[in-house]
Amino acid sequence: MIDDLMQRENYVLAKKLLDVSHAKQNAIASNLANVETPGYKRIDIQSDFEANLRKAASSNDVSEISNLQFRTVTDLSTPSVRADGNNVQIDQEMLRMQKNAIQYEFLANYTSTSLSRLKTAISGRV
Repeated sequence: MIDDLMQRENYVLAKKLLDVSHAKQNAIASNLANVETPGYKRIDIQSDFEANLRKAASSNDVSEISNLQFRTVTDLSTPSVRADGNNVQIDQEMLRMQKNAIQYEFLANYTSTSLSRLKTAISGRV
C-alpha cells in the first residue's frame, strides 16, 4: 500500500524535482569553484528539461515523469566577458543558487508535510 502511494504522480514529480534541484546545486557549486579558472565554461541542467517535465506532468502518466532524464550540459550560449574565456558570472551564479535553494526548501517541506500526513493517517494519532 505504501509503495502504491509513493508511485503516485505528486510523489514521483516531487522526487524528480528534488533530484534536479540537487544536480543543479552541484552544477552551480562547480561553476563557483571554477570562477577563476581560465577557459572554464559554466555548466547547467539542459535548458529544455523544465519544458519536458511540464509536458510529462500534464500527461498524467507517472512512468513518463519517472523515465524523464536530465543531464548536465556546458553552457556555450553565455558570452564570456573576460579575456581568458571563462563565462562564469559570480553574481548570476549566486542568484541561481538562492533561487535553487528556495525551490529545494519548498519541495522538501511539501514532501515532508505529505509524509507527515500519511503517518498521521496510518497511526490515527494527531
